[in-house]
Amino acid sequence: MEKVKNKKSFGTRLKKDLKRNYGAYLLFLPVAVYYILFAYKPMYGILVAFKDYVPMKGIWGSPWTSHYGFGHFISFFQSFYFGRVLKNTLIISLSTLAVTFPAPIILALLLNEVRNKKFKKCIQTLSYMPHFISLVVICSMIRLFVADNGIVTGLLKSLGIVDGTYSLLSVENYFVPIYVISGLWQTVGWSAIIYISALSGIDQGLYEAARIDGANKWKQMVHVTLPGLMPTIVMLFILRIGQVMSIGHEKIILLYNEEIYSTADVISSFVYRKGLLEYNWGFSTAVGLFNSVINFVLVISANKISRKTIDMGRNQPRSGQRVDDRGEKADETAQKRGKLWNIKVKGIPCLRCSITSY
Repeated sequence: MEKVKNKKSFGTRLKKDLKRNYGAYLLFLPVAVYYILFAYKPMYGILVAFKDYVPMKGIWGSPWTSHYGFGHFISFFQSFYFGRVLKNTLIISLSTLAVTFPAPIILALLLNEVRNKKFKKCIQTLSYMPHFISLVVICSMIRLFVADNGIVTGLLKSLGIVDGTYSLLSVENYFVPIYVISGLWQTVGWSAIIYISALSGIDQGLYEAARIDGANKWKQMVHVTLPGLMPTIVMLFILRIGQVMSIGHEKIILLYNEEIYSTADVISSFVYRKGLLEYNWGFSTAVGLFNSVINFVLVISANKISRKTIDMGRNQPRSGQRVDDRGEKADETAQKRGKLWNIKVKGIPCLRCSITSY
């Protein structure tokens, strides 16, 4: 009887909620339909990873692979390509992260110090433009610039770095720098937008108080601007960590060639080559599924880290909150002197920074 009552009470609550928030449910309906049709329903194709797929027989009619369906995975782990594509994926992804993640922060900090509005808008426009250029056009430009008679090759030749008789994309050691630097040029302006928005949310009174206390531009940036940006930086960094194994195959395929497979071939390009060019659908699906599982683990780990970060920020004492008698008196004294500011930002209620103690 209790279960029946609970079911009725749940149904009653659901009906009331539907009547009360029918507009929100109607807005959610297209999203739910989209994910069911294009995200969850295609997961049925994961079975191809465990079978010797034959298109004429279909998924269910195709035989299972050896080792209880894990034959493709074992073949991939034992193959020569496993170590190479995994190493290249990590090298390219981590190199891109190390260069392209701090660059937008630096650009946003520099633009924040520019007082000439026309010059600032000009720099922002020039840095945003590469983001809207087609990837095919960008890769074509890169090929022209690094050709044997290209601008970049000529510049490096004048500096004595290369002899200029070959394209830089034909040399294994040059692929990663070309990929990372071109990615930096393409994304630095667009990625800086979120940091510029975060900078606009910092209380200007903090800068005024810092100037009154004798802080120069550098100390203001270190003790006011960076703490204000820190929650945004932490969250975006965690999200980027969750995408370490997610390198799109489009740019790789448009730039690489057989001469540089040893450094340019990544998991996504390997899946493309095996699946679409060699028609080995079962094996390529298994490799793609392996990559997706790794990405899923990284995303879950990043989500847990972000929650812990937010919880740590929430547990920090707020301004005026009693920690202990000595700490409260010290805070009140420092606030009176203008040497301690409590900065309230998203995710972390209170970050404290002392300018004069720098």
